[in-house]
Amino acid sequence: MNLNQIVSMIMNTLMRKAVNKGVNAGMGYLSKGKKPASTAAKTPVSDGQTAAQSKASRDMAKRARQAAQVTRRLGR
Repeated sequence: MNLNQIVSMIMNTLMRKAVNKGVNAGMGYLSKGKKPASTAAKTPVSDGQTAAQSKASRDMAKRARQAAQVTRRLGR
């Protein structure tokens, strides 16, 4: 192995880790959801629905990350 191949392997590893962290952070950001500006006008019933929806979003993001992991493993 020459120096070029070693540097290339190290850079590929670092880039892969950086991209994975970015994807995970983006999925986490999307799964949290945005809260409306008028939270005082909400009723307790709507708070429960919002909590259920955010939990469903987090679960969906988790499944997406797991699917991405499986896909990466199959590609090896």
